[in-house]
Amino acid sequence: MNANHHEPSGLSRTQRITLRGPAELADALPYMLGFHPSDSVVLVALHGERGRFGGRVRLGIPRSPGEWASTADHLAECLVEGGARHGARPDGIVVFLCQDPAPGETGHRVMERLRPFAQRLRTACGALDIPVYEALCISDGLYFSYCCPDERCCPPGGTPLALNGTSVAAASAAYAGLQVRGSLRDMEARLKPYGTPGDEQQRAALDAAAAAIVPRILEGPPGQGREEVREATLRTAREILRRFANPVRGSSGARPADGATSRSRPSGGAGAQARTAEGVMATDAADDALIGTEEAAAIILGLQDRATRDRAAEWMEGWEGTAALRLWRVLARRCVTPYEEHAAAPLTLAGWTAWSTGDEPTARVALGLALDADPEYVFARLLHQACNEGLDPESLRSCLRSERDSRTPVEQAAPSPSRRVTTRTARPQGVRQSLRKPGRQTGGRERGTSAGVRPSGPATGRPGSGAPRHGGQRGSRSGR
Repeated sequence: MNANHHEPSGLSRTQRITLRGPAELADALPYMLGFHPSDSVVLVALHGERGRFGGRVRLGIPRSPGEWASTADHLAECLVEGGARHGARPDGIVVFLCQDPAPGETGHRVMERLRPFAQRLRTACGALDIPVYEALCISDGLYFSYCCPDERCCPPGGTPLALNGTSVAAASAAYAGLQVRGSLRDMEARLKPYGTPGDEQQRAALDAAAAAIVPRILEGPPGQGREEVREATLRTAREILRRFANPVRGSSGARPADGATSRSRPSGGAGAQARTAEGVMATDAADDALIGTEEAAAIILGLQDRATRDRAAEWMEGWEGTAALRLWRVLARRCVTPYEEHAAAPLTLAGWTAWSTGDEPTARVALGLALDADPEYVFARLLHQACNEGLDPESLRSCLRSERDSRTPVEQAAPSPSRRVTTRTARPQGVRQSLRKPGRQTGGRERGTSAGVRPSGPATGRPGSGAPRHGGQRGSRSGR
């Protein structure tokens, strides 16, 4: 998992509330991030005498205790440096360790197991002259304090978290129109293969598509095969967008994938969360049913070409953006073994579309998974950095619009009289340039993607070159 640098989202942007004590801090964490950060370490910066919330960083908890020291140093440095770049060095830090118990394990046991990690985080922050005001472990519906010695408010056995929707943070979030999208695990599950027997059929389709598409690109006049594959890929993808946008053919799959109805009312406990989860699963299943295995395979292989992916990124607003996000989710779920690395393209497009439409939590999750699939995927790295540093996506949207409008239309298709899709040629050249505004070097690996802080390390089994491999050829890529 990749560190989420300086995330300026959540309650601190829209609503001022006063949190008193560890209990309210623990209850507020999901509203700071926009989701429940399962299996995560989160550092939140505090500013001023009143402890105003600032930037935050999140990372998956390393599986090996041997990585805890380097991870702690990295996270503390990221948070402090991020604040300094924005002209606000933190005055204090709050640490959260969130992890569900393993089978047969209790929340208290999780807290004790992670205690050395919490201490190392406190030491790393102290080495930068930033005190840790509170360090909490959240596990099994309880919170534990590593700092508070008062057993009246922080008993050793843990304290139950407030019921969903009943805390001060929940009330303030509901008033501000904010929503928690469920757990990080649930959000990631929407972007990963299901691991069902149906995966074998998709794997066979991917093998067949690779065998058909790669020779078309490599053989014949230079560039001709690649251009033919590009147009075929975009034509198929555009047809699927029309299916999603058409309420007759799309049926139940045409409703918003993120549940617009849930935004209009605050969640009301476990029952409401279960209903929301069931609705999300039903929506994803309906979307899956609208795309055949051969269609998905052809688009996945076609998107490995950078120019094709960049043109697909133009579907970023209005009905196109809504339909495209659903398409990219489906394609990411279809990247079954051994095609996991191919998911970097649809995951990056999902992250870009979510960010462009204002859904920053989903964007960060999708882009983090893209970097898990391929740590060297440049477009994902640039978007991840820009999103996490709070840049406005309008600069990139404007660039994509300009490139799109500068091309000569060759085809126009409309799912309804009020909807028009335009097919154009060439690739947007300004994508990278518009994302270099944070002022950080992009030639090397970003801090957020450093192998030293990724629990699972770099993706394994990746070829050192672009040479085709059995079951997972990537010869159609011209870049990233």
